[in-house]
Amino acid sequence: MNEHNVMDFPQLDLTINAALQEGTVIPAHPLALNENRRLDERRQRLLTQYYLAAGAGGVAVGVHTTQFEIRNPGVELLEPVLRIAAEEIDRSNVHRPFIKVAGIVGPTAQAIHEAELARKYGFHLGLVSMGGLKDYSEADLIERTRAVASVIPVFGFYLQPAVGGRLLSYQFWREFAEIPNVYAIKVAAFNRYQTLDVVRAVCDSSRRDAIALYTGNDDNIVADLITPYRFMVKGVTVEKRFVGGLLGHWAVWTKAAVSLLKEIKSNRTNDEHIGKLLADGIKITDMNAAIFDAANSFHGCIPGIHEVLRRQGLLEGLWCLNPKEELSPGQLNEIDRVIQANPDFIDDQFVASFLSKTVLV
Repeated sequence: MNEHNVMDFPQLDLTINAALQEGTVIPAHPLALNENRRLDERRQRLLTQYYLAAGAGGVAVGVHTTQFEIRNPGVELLEPVLRIAAEEIDRSNVHRPFIKVAGIVGPTAQAIHEAELARKYGFHLGLVSMGGLKDYSEADLIERTRAVASVIPVFGFYLQPAVGGRLLSYQFWREFAEIPNVYAIKVAAFNRYQTLDVVRAVCDSSRRDAIALYTGNDDNIVADLITPYRFMVKGVTVEKRFVGGLLGHWAVWTKAAVSLLKEIKSNRTNDEHIGKLLADGIKITDMNAAIFDAANSFHGCIPGIHEVLRRQGLLEGLWCLNPKEELSPGQLNEIDRVIQANPDFIDDQFVASFLSKTVLV
């Protein structure tokens, strides 16, 4: 039996919710480390400043791109990275809604603790991962989400199995969508069938108009964002679209991602422009394959992101908390190739200008 009623759920700020539903660029925030694999606080702050300056509409902190190992005993960096991001956002002079999303993982007690920590630092939503909980049934995961939702508004998260997620049924997402404090769902299944399960479940739910869909399908970003998803519900056609993205891919070349989303929103119903956007989407998928190391089951995903940021001067090196996380053989050449082939989708000049005006203290 559900122990929570609607009155138990903290509500999302109306201005933040309006920005969330409209759709925006939300980079998954990396972790800046020094050569000793300790937090480089100066560059951690610099990354947040970069996302603000690049025009992003929010950031997600404590997620896969931030490295799940931040929670390990002896590391314990979850609270520092949440605090640092919140401080930089709160003292910025950006005059627009900026959505603060905190990653939430683990068994129910841990997830509730992380939700409370996110609330402590003013985060608006918790991105609730279902990964790593093999002993939980889908019903258990629903109750866990309800418990988190009683602490903080929820951003659902379908994480692909290749990087720690699990397969979830249409029925799971159908029940998930009915939880009153779910405001958005990130679909990072990297699979069209599983993506359809989520979208159809939302369309079939009574809360279809209250839930924003965000692509996390880094292999299909543009196609997700231009496609109208239509399903028959009780004899009526219901349409949903992905309105934005919460993406590790958008942790790099963020200024270009902001321009891309603007172009998509302006032209996704323009038949003459759709072909151009789809062709651009193939280029972006090619770029993603290089930085995410798709050829090696995403082993070099986080170092690939770091390499782009290192080249631009935003990070000092590629260090990860797990020393085994390194670029794969041949990945560096692939990153060289896609950068040279796609100058319109990088933002090196913007970053150089940004860094010239920014003092690392």
